[in-house]
Parts: sequence; C-alpha cells; structure tokens
Amino acid sequence: MYLSIGDDLAVRSSAVIGIFDLDNTTTSKRTREFLQKAEAEGQVVPCDDLPKSFLLTAEYGLPRVYLTALSAATLEKRLRG
Repeated sequence: MYLSIGDDLAVRSSAVIGIFDLDNTTTSKRTREFLQKAEAEGQVVPCDDLPKSFLLTAEYGLPRVYLTALSAATLEKRLRG
C-alpha cells in the first residue's frame, strides 16, 4: 500500500518510520541537527510549497526525509485509513 504525500509523490506505507510536525519538532535542537545532517547527506526530498511536516522513511536500508505541505494529522489519517 502507498501513502500519497502531495506533490505527486507517494511512499510505501511499510517504509514509513515516523510522521512529524515541523512546528512542534523543530523547536528541538536534536531535530534541527538531524534535518541539517540529512540535508547535507542528500537524504531530504523537498516539497514545492511551504512544508508543514516531514516523513522519515527507510527502504532498502536507505533513510530518506520527505518534506510535505500536508499536515502530520492528514498524513496519519491517510496512513491508517
């Protein structure tokens, strides 16, 4: 099963490790450092609009961070529904 995350992108539901709200999580220094490191290593897939949340995935042993304009609550509903 796939999860549509906007910008004509979809990820495998089984690859999703976590869905995080950017407003709440970027207040943490560790999260900011994690996102900066992921971006430096080329693991971040940007979105066209202002990002509201991000997904952390791992598929075939490769971590990936997807920025999305959809809210974390919307993504969670899509994942469960």
